Amino acid sequence: MTLADLLSRARELGRAGLAAPIVLLAVLGTMVVPLATPVLDLMFTVNITLSIAVLLAVVYVMRPLDFSAFPTVLLFATLLRLSLNVASTRVVLLHGHEGPHAAGQVIEAFGSFVIGGNYAVGLVVFIILTIVNFMVVTKGAERVSEVSARFVLDALPGRQMAIDADLNAGILTRDEAKARREEVRAEADFYGSMDGASKFVRGDAIAGILILLINIIGGLVIGPMSRGMSFGEALRVYTLLTIGDGLVAQVPALLLSTSVAVLVTRMSRQADMSKQVAGQLFNQPRVLAVTAGVLGLAGLIPGMPNLFFLLLAAACGGVAWLMAKRARAAAEQPAPQAAAAAAAEELSWEDVGGADVLGLEVGYRLIPLVDARQGGELMARIKGVRRKLTQDLGFLVPPVHIRDNLQLQPGAYRLLVHGVPVAEGQIHTDRELALNPGRVFGSVEGIPTKDPTFGLDAIWIDKGAREHAQSLGYTVVDCATVVATHLSQVVRMHAHELLGHDEAQALLDQLAKQAPKLVEDLVPKQLSLTVFVRVLQNLLAERVPIRNLRVIAEALAEHAAKSQDPVVLSGLVRVALGRQIVQEINGMQPELPVLTLAGPLEQVLQDSLKSGGAAIEPGLAERIHRALADQTRKLETQGQPAVLLVSPALRPLLARFTRQTIPGLHVLAFDEVPDSKQLRMVGAIS
Repeated sequence: MTLADLLSRARELGRAGLAAPIVLLAVLGTMVVPLATPVLDLMFTVNITLSIAVLLAVVYVMRPLDFSAFPTVLLFATLLRLSLNVASTRVVLLHGHEGPHAAGQVIEAFGSFVIGGNYAVGLVVFIILTIVNFMVVTKGAERVSEVSARFVLDALPGRQMAIDADLNAGILTRDEAKARREEVRAEADFYGSMDGASKFVRGDAIAGILILLINIIGGLVIGPMSRGMSFGEALRVYTLLTIGDGLVAQVPALLLSTSVAVLVTRMSRQADMSKQVAGQLFNQPRVLAVTAGVLGLAGLIPGMPNLFFLLLAAACGGVAWLMAKRARAAAEQPAPQAAAAAAAEELSWEDVGGADVLGLEVGYRLIPLVDARQGGELMARIKGVRRKLTQDLGFLVPPVHIRDNLQLQPGAYRLLVHGVPVAEGQIHTDRELALNPGRVFGSVEGIPTKDPTFGLDAIWIDKGAREHAQSLGYTVVDCATVVATHLSQVVRMHAHELLGHDEAQALLDQLAKQAPKLVEDLVPKQLSLTVFVRVLQNLLAERVPIRNLRVIAEALAEHAAKSQDPVVLSGLVRVALGRQIVQEINGMQPELPVLTLAGPLEQVLQDSLKSGGAAIEPGLAERIHRALADQTRKLETQGQPAVLLVSPALRPLLARFTRQTIPGLHVLAFDEVPDSKQLRMVGAIS
């Protein structure tokens, strides 16, 4: 059978899922079945090759999670090495009296070439390798694995909450959120497995020491008593073979221990390790310049190897100078040449700039946040917010025009609707925002603040304290998420201002593809486009999405002959959308808790409307507002929606009265609640 046939057969076994069990059984079988010295040499070579391949894979992998099979590979390599130790011990003790070649060429090479045939030197080298492997690399990797696993598991709830917050804000789609949750779970499983796998490496190092002692003692007993060797000859032969055997096992063990240490000390984000180290260690001219100065001073000391120190000092200084020169050249930007040409041009109506529908102004420190060339993530987040809001609200949210504003504070931003500022905030680009969701288990150091979107207590923390804050129960978000979430909230609050005639006509054009006769009879035959726009704006102002445009159009077509008043038509459309409205308030719950108006108060308001009053008397309005705010706060604390149920005539007045000051209160008319929903009265406003 040729080599190609063997490789083809191996691939077939791998596809059938039989390769791993066969390899595992073969490895465990070597502990029981005696191996010939050529086979033992081959297995030792395979062990060394596997260790080198694993080390290189760890170095070139982009992030630890990309090598999720590493704990299993580590277990297989450890079992292979231990089984080879058992097999080589059997060969050394059975045939060691025949000479150094009796245990195979690999052991003989390590026992003769590496340590020069001197068992005292070999013993010292083995002890040094064991100390380096066991006391430094293995112990450090074990500690890092343990701490990483603990922090990842402690931060798991906070990271899940952060993903849910990004999903609700529209930054992530459902598929992206699902993939992110899977990644978080996989990362927790990986570091948990690494914590256990590091124990195998530590146990393997201890086993190597014990096997060395057992082999030497066994050889000193077997040689003189069973093989007729003198004590000195037995000491020389069995010690050389045992140390060669130990070095053959200890070198791959050191490589695998180094692989564990390199992998667990890598950052979780995707990055090439070589570029990352070179970019962070040797990308600062100041570091190389100071290093060159220290080496130059050391090279001037008499008795030192002056030539080497001065050569390295000159090399570091030259590289630092070149890097500094390149940085200055990149910072110098050529003066704009188009200013003179632009001044010579005549003004035209195109120079009259219109106000952007949606705008974002940022201070100069936030420019890298919105510049994709500098690694800014805000543009991608805003695109995700627009996609999410477009799906939720039912119309195309306009683009967000971003500009820098030197009049703002360096870390400030401002959100504008039709050129008018409606919200602003302050962020720290070198920190992350830890939100207090209401229950945390400690405090973190940072700059106390308020969440610009919802007004929650928050702290600007260092980026390195993210996992610690998440383990305490904080929800940690980056600067781009803070701005994107604030933008999402502003768009929801001002959605009715973003919908105009062009957007409404585009909605009708889309509906005409599904129901052409309905659109043809509605606008402009029964309703003007202006009235249609006003109805949609009224719905959006009352936080009712217009996704179900066909139901809205059918309701308008049915009642357009009765009234052309947008307020009246909006109320009739709300009745048609009643199931959707209540569904978004209370979900699939069978009961809807509601507040009502006491009889005398409702009669007073009805009389005010009949007399032509469009507003509530100030003193009465203040008392009603205070009672509604208290009841809303009480219901929100209990985790229930706040719903005020009134007559259809009073609903527009009270909805307009509470829209801005009590945003958590939903005002419904009696006929908007579907028959399938049961009402439960939780209070009456008197």
